[in-house]
Amino acid sequence: MTASLKLRTGGAVLVDALRNHGVETAFCVPGESYLAVLDALYDAQDEIRLIVARQDGGAAYMAEAYGKVTGKPGICFVTRGPGAANASIGVHAAHQDSTPMILFIGQVGSEFADREAFQEVDFRRMFSQMSKWVAQIDRADRIPEYVSRAFHTATSGRPGPVVLALPEDMLTSTVQTADAAPYRAVQAHPGDADMQQLRDLLAAARRPIVLLGGTVWDREACDDIRHFAEASGLPVACAWRYQDLFDNGHSQYIGDVGLGINPKLAQRVRESDLLVVIGARLGEMTTGGYTLIEAPRPKQKLVHVHAGAEELGRVHQSDLPINSSMKAFAAAAARLEPVDGSAWRQSVAAARQEYLDYNAKRALPGELDLWEVMKGLRERVPADTIITSGAGNFSAWAGRFYPYRSFRTQVATSSGAMGYGVPAGIAAQIAAKGRTVVSFNGDGDFLMNGQELATAVQYDLPIVFLVFNNGLYGTIRMHQEREYPGRVIGTGLRNPDFAALARAYGLHGETVRRTAEFAPALERALGADRAALIELIYDSEMITPNTTLEAIRAQAQRAR
Repeated sequence: MTASLKLRTGGAVLVDALRNHGVETAFCVPGESYLAVLDALYDAQDEIRLIVARQDGGAAYMAEAYGKVTGKPGICFVTRGPGAANASIGVHAAHQDSTPMILFIGQVGSEFADREAFQEVDFRRMFSQMSKWVAQIDRADRIPEYVSRAFHTATSGRPGPVVLALPEDMLTSTVQTADAAPYRAVQAHPGDADMQQLRDLLAAARRPIVLLGGTVWDREACDDIRHFAEASGLPVACAWRYQDLFDNGHSQYIGDVGLGINPKLAQRVRESDLLVVIGARLGEMTTGGYTLIEAPRPKQKLVHVHAGAEELGRVHQSDLPINSSMKAFAAAAARLEPVDGSAWRQSVAAARQEYLDYNAKRALPGELDLWEVMKGLRERVPADTIITSGAGNFSAWAGRFYPYRSFRTQVATSSGAMGYGVPAGIAAQIAAKGRTVVSFNGDGDFLMNGQELATAVQYDLPIVFLVFNNGLYGTIRMHQEREYPGRVIGTGLRNPDFAALARAYGLHGETVRRTAEFAPALERALGADRAALIELIYDSEMITPNTTLEAIRAQAQRAR
């Protein structure tokens, strides 16, 4: 890019850098520590849309979700101290989910540094363990350099969050400095020898399983992996929270590997003789606490493909580690000569049937049948609908009974952080304008960022929010009854009228207590000319799709 040497404030240099790197949307809660950036964004309104959230944690979640949906770094601005502390939850989510994100934090002026000035925090220390890189820009003429590095770092190898602190006086100083060229993400490619060894391992296998997960995917990579699996008839599972990487309706899809895994699928993973893990980190949730795939040396032969070289061999020793982006690996896999899949053809069909049986309707307590709710949802929304979800037992309904049919239709965190569903729904609607977005939230989960309904209304975003209300911190109550049966404390909730609260914000709001009420309510929500919220009030005994609180308590008492 031709150097621009006109005199500019640091804030203007920063905003110009964002434009140069293709930023179209930024999320923020405004703060006096970065007023010079806000002033520069005023002049860039035609190119960069600024979405103002109601709490810094909501803004950071929005940026993280935006990064998930688009594959580009989500951009967030917050103020020093309290703003940064609130936003840290989004940075942690981006770190665990390998999501590209850049958090810009206003900082005290350099003349006040290291005096514990008003809201001063050393962000290098604060964010060092949850980001790929954290730095402070002390000179305005180096902004293009720092921002370029931030984009390259956030998107290259294993993606993740970057944090940059912006001293207030640096942003208001004026400099002449050249702009940088747009960033180019750097990703590794598999070698020919790696792909030949993969084919040899597949040819020798009798019980292989392909497991997909992680980021650095795009639609073309998903298509290539499907061709690779179809060519040899391979069974495909997806890691927890990444079920949208393979069509759940495909005859070779056998389920998800993570929390609430089908016990029969778990046994198949344990008994497989070759696991081809593509993109997943093989963390605690995906491996069932490192029991499905033992550490450090798995019982199965293991091929592990990951974009981050540091992730290969970190916990599990693999027979074939391949450092590659998913796009490059999938393209190479699609060109690979197929192997004879007759040895596992029948077991793939059996595993598929086990998946269908596991998700079949079952008897559930109460007047509102959540299985029927999910059936009604999947019958009434388009296949490309984006489902966002917070954290809690309620999310099992979206994870298990909603079939993901195409790429980037599931947006949820693997960090287990609550309060994600509402801001993620907002970001998804902004990133994928024109698509239907349904946001799943628990009652406790919702109130951690429910104020962002105001943001949905402010920007005219027609999202459908579902609030699953059982009057509990359900996941904690489940564990409480399992470990300390009958000794209930701290997990009951007295909730507001969520539908009335939604109407107060300006949304269409309804309450559903019986199964027959849901489908008409959903039709009205989808047809509303604005965002809508449906509160689902259901029996607290229905703690998971598989069991009740009473059954958990009774089993725990018998075991004592």
